[in-house]
Amino acid sequence: MFTEAYMLRALAVALMLGPLCGLLGVFVTARRLAFFSDTVAHSALAGVAIGVWLGLTDPTLPMVGVSLGVALLLLWLKEKTALLTDTLLALLLSTSVAFGVVVFRLQKGYRADLERYLFGDILSVSPTEVWVTAIIAIVVAAALFSRFNALTLLTAHEELAHVSGVRVRALNIGFVLALTVVVALSIRLVGIVLVTSLLVVPAATARNLSHTLRRQLLLSVTAGLASAAFGVGISYPLNLPCGPAIVLACATLFVGSVAVRQITGFHRREKREAGGSW
Repeated sequence: MFTEAYMLRALAVALMLGPLCGLLGVFVTARRLAFFSDTVAHSALAGVAIGVWLGLTDPTLPMVGVSLGVALLLLWLKEKTALLTDTLLALLLSTSVAFGVVVFRLQKGYRADLERYLFGDILSVSPTEVWVTAIIAIVVAAALFSRFNALTLLTAHEELAHVSGVRVRALNIGFVLALTVVVALSIRLVGIVLVTSLLVVPAATARNLSHTLRRQLLLSVTAGLASAAFGVGISYPLNLPCGPAIVLACATLFVGSVAVRQITGFHRREKREAGGSW
């Protein structure tokens, strides 16, 4: 199975993006940014459509570019309008998806390309993409850990972070940009439809088993790594698409965490302990 070069590349990318999404997912779920990541993922469809329209064989750059543009536009609209965040997210999501589908529909053979990005196509990852993914994963992980204390404080209490001297606006923008890039890259892994689950489900699994941030990070990264490895591993012998297989592996771990939580009585101990979520 893993004697094939394309399977080795798929496994390498999965083992990098799975834990990275698990790491980011803890902060995403704690800060209630799941809908934001979903909007960013769906806006990538417009970038893919633009890339196809321009005749690019690899539309990764316009995909990431459009996703970043939508993320920055959201931040700008939050500052310049009185609209609620979920309203802005719904507006940007629906508009970008509609634009992407229309542009795709005007291209010949659009249906195959559309399905490829909706549900992932990790088996077609090139050696160059593996190296790019590795570099971005290292940079994002290093940036997160270098600002870990500030990001933790921001996640727990934004006003306290501001009073403590944290550059809240800059840190928010940096986190949003890092999240956007990782989401756009992960589309090749599980697709636009499923990419949010790669962020949310490992973090939810970790939250079921711990109420301390550091342990949640460790468990979420482990869940992301295990799900990525298992999903790619079973996809070949069972002839399953890699992306959905990874997400189902994530879901299986989540169900297991719910069972462990009930059996061990963790939820009852959690209610008795002080200290909130962290």
